[in-house]
This record gives sequence, structure tokens and C-alpha cells, in this order.
Amino acid sequence: MNGESSISARHDGDPDTPSSAIRHATPLRTTPLRTTPLRIGILGAARIAEQAIVEPSRVTGDRLVAAAARDPERAKAYADAHGVERALGSYVELLADPEVDVVYNPLANGLHGPWNRAAILAGKHVLSEKPFAANAVEAREVRDVAVAAGVTVVEGFHYVHHPLAQRLRAVMRSGELGEIERIDTHFRMPAPPEHDPRWQWELAGGAQMDLGCYALHVHRFLGNEPQIVGARGGVRAGHPGVDEWLESDLVHADGVTGLAQCHMAAQDWQITCHVRGSRGAALAHNIVLPQRDDRLTIWSGDDVRVERLGIRSTYTYQLEALGAHLRGEKPFPLDVDDAVATAELIDAAYTAAGLPPRPRTVV
Repeated sequence: MNGESSISARHDGDPDTPSSAIRHATPLRTTPLRTTPLRIGILGAARIAEQAIVEPSRVTGDRLVAAAARDPERAKAYADAHGVERALGSYVELLADPEVDVVYNPLANGLHGPWNRAAILAGKHVLSEKPFAANAVEAREVRDVAVAAGVTVVEGFHYVHHPLAQRLRAVMRSGELGEIERIDTHFRMPAPPEHDPRWQWELAGGAQMDLGCYALHVHRFLGNEPQIVGARGGVRAGHPGVDEWLESDLVHADGVTGLAQCHMAAQDWQITCHVRGSRGAALAHNIVLPQRDDRLTIWSGDDVRVERLGIRSTYTYQLEALGAHLRGEKPFPLDVDDAVATAELIDAAYTAAGLPPRPRTVV
């Protein structure tokens, strides 16, 4: 399979697998969703879901109709705590539920690809947490299934919907900074616990997968077809093959250079994007989570100004954009081809750093 490796996470006798979900699939939906509000099902009981889908749905008025976990009691506790209408004891049940229009997938990295594919084949639209799949081979397979099915499948790079990212891109394109020369992204965070799935090789863990996918995607969002020309990385002690940090040198199609750095065991948080031009520069102080810091500092000639772009959640903007797209009101700015292009860049970064791309998880 193009040299791609895989890691099995299958449990003998466990019916809650993507294959089982596909067998119980409902007919594919190929017409635009007209339901208002959206009817959302949540796979798993991940912490990120609270800020990524639960809180935004309270703003948008969309319904959280079901949450599924392999432990029924955990599913019930999660549903009760977050105002989800029903708790289900398996992912298969959720994908077969006719009340669910949109599946939100916040599972561990290695489970994104298999369950995204299963949801597509069950006729659901999918909002997937990043990264979209374990590697580019798997991402292309999921893309092809989504295109054939005619459903909407998007990767959750929520920051692109916020006025901060859009304003930074507009400033770059306005000419105020002159010719753009360099883009640097720095993504750093304190280390998760050692047992965290983000450190697990068999679940496609690593700094590049968790933080670094953002660092690379920002280059793609702001720039012009960036390519990896060099990379370096370090492996987490006690976790063979899993990167603790990785930084990539990039060159864009128009000659712009840059760095995409990620570190998942830093002393503190940093989520910055610095753009330098021939006549000025700009700094987004938190490009991905402006709800924590919405400053955009712009140096233009002898002038320095700070713009505030608002602390409304990026995730709320994302859910609104998805709803508008599914109701046929406006196109969503990211598609499955964007997800594949990012996966290809991630794999290229690993290869340039002398590390293997992540294996797919077989479930």
C-alpha cells in the first residue's frame, strides 16, 4: 500500500468497528441538508468536544441529538453533563441513527480516518478533528469515498473562520507590508501526561500531528503552495517514533520562505504567526485561538498599531459556517482536497526529519 504501515487496534469480538457501522449504514444522502437546526452526533466523550461543539451549539441553536461511547455509563454521564439528548453505547449505533445528520469526530488521531470513512458510508456529513487521517494515503482514500458519496466532510481547522486569520491574510494581500518575504509559525505547549493518546504511536500520536498540523496549515492558508525543503525533530523519551518536537523549513511557490515549528513539551504556550514583508511585518499573537488573545500587531513603515479582532470562539464561527454550507447558503472555505494537501505536507515533514509518517490504525 505505497509502503504505508498499519497498527491494529482491533478487539476480537468487538462489534463497535467501522466495518460493523458500514454494514448497518443507512442510504447515502446526496441532496443538500435543509434541516434547521443541525442534528449533531458526537463520537466518543473527548474533552475537546466541549469547546469545539457543545458550547458553539448553544450559541447557534443546533441540536446535540446523540453522544456515543463504548462504555454506556460514560456515554450517559457525558450526555447528562453536556445537554446531549440521548446517550448511545456504541459508535455503530450513532452512525445508524436516522436522527443524526452531522457526525463530529474528536477521537484519537488514529481513529479519525476509519470512523470518518464509516460515517461517510453511513450517509452522514462529517466534521473531523484534525488531523483528518493518520497519513496521506489514508486521507486520499477517505477523500475519494467522500466525493463518491456526495456528503460534506471537513477537517476542523476552525481558526480560518475567525476575523483574525482573515484580517491577517487581507493585510498580506493589500500590499501594506510590501512583498511578502517570510512566514514563521511557532506552536508550543506544555507536555500532556505520558499516557495521553497524543504520545501513542499506534494512535498516530506526535507533536506534528497535534500542534504541527496547524503550523503547516497556516502556511497553506496564508501562502502559496508551500513545500518542505528541510526538517528536524526529536523523539519523546519512552515513546519510540513519536516526535516531541519538529520544525520544518518551507519554500512557497512564489519564493516566500518560512518555518513551521511545533513542540509538545515546552514550558509554556505559544501559538504565533509572524509575517515579514519588504515594507513591514505583522504578528498574530494567537492565530488559532484568538478567543484567548485576539491581537494583530502590524508594523508599517514607521507606524505600529494593534488591532483587536474579537474573542468570539473560533469554534462558533466554524459551526455557523458548516450550517450555512449544509443549508446551501454559502460554500465552506475548506474541503477534502485541502485535508489531503495538509496530510501530504505532514508526511513530507516527517520524512524530511528522518521520522516515519504515522501508521494507520486498523480497527
